[in-house]
Amino acid sequence: MPRPENNPGAMAIDHDVELARAGANVTGWASGLLFQVRRHPLGAFGAVIVVVFVLAAAFAPWIAPLDPLATNPRASLAPPGSEYFLGADFMGRDMYSRIIYGARISLAVGLASTFLGCLFGIALGLMSGFLLGWVDLAIQRIIDIMQALPLLVMALVMAASLGPSLENTIIAISIPVIPHVARVIRSNTLALREMPFVEAARAQGMSEVRIAVRHVMPNTIAPVIVLATAQLGSAILTEASLSFLGLGVPEPHPSWGRMLSESAAEYVRTAPWLVIFPGLAISLAVFGTNLLGDALRDILDPRERS
Repeated sequence: MPRPENNPGAMAIDHDVELARAGANVTGWASGLLFQVRRHPLGAFGAVIVVVFVLAAAFAPWIAPLDPLATNPRASLAPPGSEYFLGADFMGRDMYSRIIYGARISLAVGLASTFLGCLFGIALGLMSGFLLGWVDLAIQRIIDIMQALPLLVMALVMAASLGPSLENTIIAISIPVIPHVARVIRSNTLALREMPFVEAARAQGMSEVRIAVRHVMPNTIAPVIVLATAQLGSAILTEASLSFLGLGVPEPHPSWGRMLSESAAEYVRTAPWLVIFPGLAISLAVFGTNLLGDALRDILDPRERS
């Protein structure tokens, strides 16, 4: 019987089979995505909003027509028009360019603080739910103390203690995220640690740390993704609130919250575009992440699957 490498016809058939499998995988993935879009239209709309902000932040140097920090005294408080699409602020800076570059700040702070909070929350939740005993008791009391204050109040306390800067803002917003993630991971870990596959891993002589990292943690990723998406909107809103109060990202970084802080009190009547457009950007970003988070919760929740 001829070997495949010596038979060009067999090699062509195998190549056609691989192409057919790849095409079937792409078709199946596309049909599955289309099904989820039809089933969760609001979630798809939220995903589109998030993707638009991500693309605007990634390609800001090519999208923004002007330097967001360049001032022009002659264009002070210029209304929206052909030269300044969304108007200019009191220093003559282009609002359209500043809002586009502000997406970079908001997404960077939101993603970094959410990732940092989820990272420490997963570690604490695994330790608390898997080790139990005095470790669980100590971690839960610390989490209770952290959850005693709302997210914004905790972030205000941390930002005031650390000082206004981009790095300190990320740290200040990430700390209130930790207890929420730790609670979710702990509850899932308590249920998973009694599952047969964990008992089988123990019977094979695996260490507790290896079981927790290799077998328990991967099964908690789905609820963490949902929670992280929901926390992303809260982080963006918290960053805007801190910047509005002067405790967030300082100048010269163009932040949506700082734009509102500079314009809301003095120019809300004479130049309302200085308040409307940054506020609209914040609202759309939070609205999109919340819609996407609700859709991911329904998709990843086993009880919602048919």
